[in-house]
Amino acid sequence: MSEALTAIQEILDAEHFGSVVTFVDGPSIGTKVVLDADGKPLVGELPTEVAHHVTEDALVLMNHEQNRAMTYGDHEVFFETLAPPPDLLIFGAVHVAQALTTFATRMGYRVTVVDSRAVFATEERFPEAKAVLKGWPADLMDQLNFDRRTWVVILSHDTRHETPVLEAALKSEARYIGAMGSRRTHNLRVERLQGMGFSEEDTARIQGPVGLDIGAESPQEMAVSILAEMTMIRYGAGTGMSLHGTKGRIHKQRPEDS
Repeated sequence: MSEALTAIQEILDAEHFGSVVTFVDGPSIGTKVVLDADGKPLVGELPTEVAHHVTEDALVLMNHEQNRAMTYGDHEVFFETLAPPPDLLIFGAVHVAQALTTFATRMGYRVTVVDSRAVFATEERFPEAKAVLKGWPADLMDQLNFDRRTWVVILSHDTRHETPVLEAALKSEARYIGAMGSRRTHNLRVERLQGMGFSEEDTARIQGPVGLDIGAESPQEMAVSILAEMTMIRYGAGTGMSLHGTKGRIHKQRPEDS
């Protein structure tokens, strides 16, 4: 048990993804296996007859940051996902960014705000942000990290802001890429990126216009709209529709389980 706890602590300290797989019933009851972000066992060994399916499901649950009990024949398994705190990069220190920083921080995101305008990019305007960076994104790339735990929201329409960010994000495993703007603005954005060599599949990763359609008008409402969409994508669950009139469980449930 101490070996498993050590492996779990190492995953958490390194801020990596992982999974603790516990067999709670069946012929392997009591077996505990710690998997790394690629599904490889760090501690313990999965029973051969279910190893492939357990590994596949562990990776899916890691991707959606979900815990789940699942059954494989006589084996009943509980998956506990280990996930690092998500990093939210906000480009454009506008009013929506202020509300988004506040709400996202309280939801566990570590927020970095970037803007070239020093008068807007201040710690006073974003007291809850982990960092506020002043400068053009292209000049700050060495201070920014785009990986599997990164969420990107672009609130500036200036192509000098958004193009280098989109280029970096699309070349990474960033979990979410959202960009504000009208449908016309987004269509022009997509054309520009495809002209740079990005495919339709690449540009389809961009949530633009960003957010769910909830009729948001104020900066606070727009922030709620964006976070609602981020939450739906984060957990791979939900339809974006009102819960009233829907069927099935409502908590972190993948659509295919409905």
